[in-house]
Amino acid sequence: MSGGVAEWAFVALGSNLGDRDRSLREAIIEIGRLPETRVVAASDVEETEPIGTASHGRYLNQMVLVRTSLGPRGLLEGLLGIERRMGRIRNERWGDRNIDLDIVRYGSIAVNEPGLTIPHPELPNRDFWQRELAELEPHVA
Repeated sequence: MSGGVAEWAFVALGSNLGDRDRSLREAIIEIGRLPETRVVAASDVEETEPIGTASHGRYLNQMVLVRTSLGPRGLLEGLLGIERRMGRIRNERWGDRNIDLDIVRYGSIAVNEPGLTIPHPELPNRDFWQRELAELEPHVA
């Protein structure tokens, strides 16, 4: 679904492999290139401990606020395409990754479909996402 009314969406970015700063910057540029999508604001970058296996390196995390006419599924497909183009390989949950892109919130709607749950089910468990949301919410006009 696309071409609809523009909606606010919050997208979380994370990286713990390679040049983490560069991966976040590149992903933000690519998100802004998605059809019918504009990056409005980005949170500060925060370094966090990995979730799950303790052997993974520390993550850099950031969140962006976008205005998009893509529906939730279309936005997700665009984000997964960016991950693939950037070399993301999905082989384990909470595994190492050069880039991870998650829709945290999409407007005020709730979605519960195979492969897509909004608000993101991990939101209550991630203090850094809550801080990033609070930083970006004033930009929603």
